[in-house]
Amino acid sequence: MIFNSLSFAIFLPIVLLFYYLCNRRYQNWVLLIAGYTFYGVWDIRFLYLVSLSTVLDFCTGLMIANGRMTMAQRLAPSCHLLGFALFFLVPNWHAVVFQGVYSNNIDWQHLLTPTSLGLKVLALSILGIAIANIAYPYVLKYMEEKTKRIFFLRCSLIGQLGMLGVFKYYNFFVAEAEGCLKSLGFDAPSMHLDIILPIGISFYTFQTLSYVCDVYWGKMQPVSRLRDFALFVSYFPPLVAGPIERASHLIPRILGERRVGFENICQGGYLILLGLVKKMAIADGLAGSVFSIYNASSDVGWLDIVTATVTFAIQIYCDFSGYSDIACGVSLWFGIELLKNFDQPYFSLNPSEFWRRWHISLSSWLRDYLYIPLGGNRGSEIKVYRNLMLTMVLGGLWHGAAWNFLLWGGYQGAMLIIHRLFVGRKPVEFSGTLLMRLPRMLFFFVFVCYGWLLFRATSFDQISYFTQVLLADFSDMTLHMKIPPLSSLLGIIILILVEVFQFKRQNIHFYTYYPAVIHGGVYALLIFVFIMGLSNDSQQFIYFQF
Repeated sequence: MIFNSLSFAIFLPIVLLFYYLCNRRYQNWVLLIAGYTFYGVWDIRFLYLVSLSTVLDFCTGLMIANGRMTMAQRLAPSCHLLGFALFFLVPNWHAVVFQGVYSNNIDWQHLLTPTSLGLKVLALSILGIAIANIAYPYVLKYMEEKTKRIFFLRCSLIGQLGMLGVFKYYNFFVAEAEGCLKSLGFDAPSMHLDIILPIGISFYTFQTLSYVCDVYWGKMQPVSRLRDFALFVSYFPPLVAGPIERASHLIPRILGERRVGFENICQGGYLILLGLVKKMAIADGLAGSVFSIYNASSDVGWLDIVTATVTFAIQIYCDFSGYSDIACGVSLWFGIELLKNFDQPYFSLNPSEFWRRWHISLSSWLRDYLYIPLGGNRGSEIKVYRNLMLTMVLGGLWHGAAWNFLLWGGYQGAMLIIHRLFVGRKPVEFSGTLLMRLPRMLFFFVFVCYGWLLFRATSFDQISYFTQVLLADFSDMTLHMKIPPLSSLLGIIILILVEVFQFKRQNIHFYTYYPAVIHGGVYALLIFVFIMGLSNDSQQFIYFQF
């Protein structure tokens, strides 16, 4: 289920109806069920991983902060995890639902045939819960408070990063190791796992890790009820592609009073409409143009590479920020404000400013939970450069298990280091008008676009070839790239105007500063372009693969 689908257009009004009809006591239950439904539509079996991530960090948070758990707090996670294994993994949902729907021949008897994987996971879950409960009194009796805190922090880190490593990185590193062995003349056995990447795992893993770290550092108190923490993990608007919410920001909004007023409805509607225009009219329309060059079977020229790379820069921004806008807008309709994830990143003048404006929830997460713990700006300049490079390389690896993402992360780290070499530890902010900023914006945008070339490239050979053409081969200035549809071209013009006004007012809801007729004009333009974008081929959100 994606935001720009008919199924979501049916799903959201139903959730809103139940949400508004329920009193405060039951609204969180509506959101929790909606979150599991929204995620389960992708692949119902992966709800067990969401449950495992939830249970692990709920328990570790309590043990780190309080050193103990009540009987109810121990019983609820055990039942939650076993219930999810029994209901979502043991039955043969894949054969019944997915294969049956596509073949129009649903054999419900298969549902009662337990899967081998499901039974194994259920048995391991029972064993793990039994071991944890047997060890619990000994942990209380013999483990010192400081040792206990560190032990459970490590349990969370190993468990969460271990799941992420297995599903996202295992096959990549195994393939590279096999390739190295074969190049040395050894016969390497295949150790690949037949697994698929659970959607959104990078987002909700980082989200729960931030909670455990904040509890460990004493920045917040642990959540005492499993259902509240489960909603924090599975709250559906940002669940599969961000923003990566902080527990200190989202949990108080989940547990506190919420009011949905007319302003929430209007602002949420505007964000949803803007996000749909970015995604459907612009990003989806540009996808074919980018594909025609980056996946071309023949050589391409200088103009094609430049045009396709700039086009991809616009595509990925509209695709990803479009998701964030829709998520923030939908969440406002529930009376919950999410973190800002984008702030006109292409208006940046340098790499430091860019990472304060692009994917803000990830860049701030990397800063607070990786860069600063590594030492941050403390120590010698060499250590600072090391911390910057390591943070950005790992940030590149977060995006996917491929060498081009590592190269892109290294490129971003190198830009930050070079920028720091020139401006020092305290960069001077440029306070000029947008017109005065324009030359420096365009100059830095060139370097941003080359980074996107590394990000989008399909191989090292393509990176090498494209780079060589860009630097030394200006012979072919013919444009072979597929021309984007009118909806994309018109949408880009309107988006530039919108972002200029946003930057001028420093407010995404800039239209509120103008008369009502301007409000109507902005909405009318966005609706017009959105309707035009309906004819574009629907594409998966790019960041779903991360």
